[in-house]
Amino acid sequence: MDEALIAPEAADVPLGLRWLNSFAALGPAFFTELRPTPLPSPWLVGLNSRLLDELQLDRAWPTSPEGIDVLTGNRIAQGSRPLASVYSGHQFGVWAGQLGDGRAILLGEIDTAAGPQELQLKGAGRTPYSRMGDGRAVLRSSIREYLGSEAMQGLGIPTTRALAVTGSPAPVRREEVETAAVVTRVAPSFIRFGHFEHFAARDQTAQLKALADYVIDRFYPGCRTTEKFAGNACAALLEQVSERTAAMVAHWQAAGFCHGVMNTDNMSILGLTIDYGPFQFLDAFDPGHICNHSDEQGRYAFNKQPNVAYWNLFCLGQALLPLIGDQELALAALESYKTVFPRELEARMRAKLGLQTAADTDRELIEAVLRLLAKDRVDYPIFWRMLSRHVAGEPGDPVRDLFLDREGLDAWLDAYSQRLGSGDRSAAAHAMLRTNPKYVLRNHLGELAIRQAKLGDFAMVSSLLRLVQSPFEEHPEHETLAGFPPDWASNIEISCSS
Repeated sequence: MDEALIAPEAADVPLGLRWLNSFAALGPAFFTELRPTPLPSPWLVGLNSRLLDELQLDRAWPTSPEGIDVLTGNRIAQGSRPLASVYSGHQFGVWAGQLGDGRAILLGEIDTAAGPQELQLKGAGRTPYSRMGDGRAVLRSSIREYLGSEAMQGLGIPTTRALAVTGSPAPVRREEVETAAVVTRVAPSFIRFGHFEHFAARDQTAQLKALADYVIDRFYPGCRTTEKFAGNACAALLEQVSERTAAMVAHWQAAGFCHGVMNTDNMSILGLTIDYGPFQFLDAFDPGHICNHSDEQGRYAFNKQPNVAYWNLFCLGQALLPLIGDQELALAALESYKTVFPRELEARMRAKLGLQTAADTDRELIEAVLRLLAKDRVDYPIFWRMLSRHVAGEPGDPVRDLFLDREGLDAWLDAYSQRLGSGDRSAAAHAMLRTNPKYVLRNHLGELAIRQAKLGDFAMVSSLLRLVQSPFEEHPEHETLAGFPPDWASNIEISCSS
């Protein structure tokens, strides 16, 4: 069906949401106001009831015909001010110039029990920043983001959230013709490094300052009163963003999460995981794994993510330099990344090992087991779960069966046992079972859910959502979903169009 023939509803929908729309108050230099482009015959693919409850929103409106229309972009909730924001950025290390929300439309900001939260529709139609794109998302990518962002939330990793997915029979051409879908994203803000780069590149210092003031006042008010950096609030902002980003990426590395497309326009100013495109959780542990089929040079390989994050922060520092006014202050603000990231990563890995205190030998213990995992390409999540049960003293020793280098593993297990000590290990085992997930959103699980959804069956989408929201629980009825990936999983290709 031709989207141009689908007229939007004239009347806005009263859903009882209190809209704040603070980003819209920045002015037209920051965005273009527009209505989403409607889709025909929408239906609800998935609804995140847990997030609805966390925000203390009425469960009735998203399932009503009017609510589904709002979540699809067919109608506008009363009080909402839909807009697409403009930003620029570096893509695969190259300056790409002006970008912007090419297929995402911010409905606005609502007042919730968790504080102000922005609602954004991804796949809601063309915007002035779509370039050559169609502004649409497909069912496949929308389900991946819906489940992926909630999987990160379940693991305790800073992330944007997903409230719902709606589908439509409208055709969308990617590598093949697929059907359209819209995912509703939720976050305190969707501002990216690229928003700052945009105004810096255009020498629009007034707009750059307005954006920085907005971010500081809303999300980093302590930067106004800090005595560090001689009271320079923008230098303090850069340091805070650097530290949040460092902590986020440390979480990624410990969890075996590959983002796949860490462009500066895909980096959140709040240190949230954002833009779930060609992401993947590792199966076999391969430090050089490239999850993005479009990343031909391997820029965003798993083991390169920490350095890429710092490179992106350096770009943010350059963008903020007109406001910081002192290059040495900017470099000093960035320096915190180099101390926070290794400290946070070691803390995350120590938790995976059930170590309650720090010791000088911990780094070598961690690096040694990662070398063993890489040497034999051991399944990453299964190893950590089995190690947790090993420490719990469960019968048998399945950890050894994962390795070809049994001698090397035995030597490491001896060193690890000595580090744990000879006392009661139940506390360590319990902590490990609450740190090392049993259920991980592997690519093949997402693929199976997508295949069923394409046939109109959304049961596995719902089941996976529940599992990834409580990934440390046993869920014995879903035991098969915690096993090794099938052979065909290695042939799944995820690209930037995903």
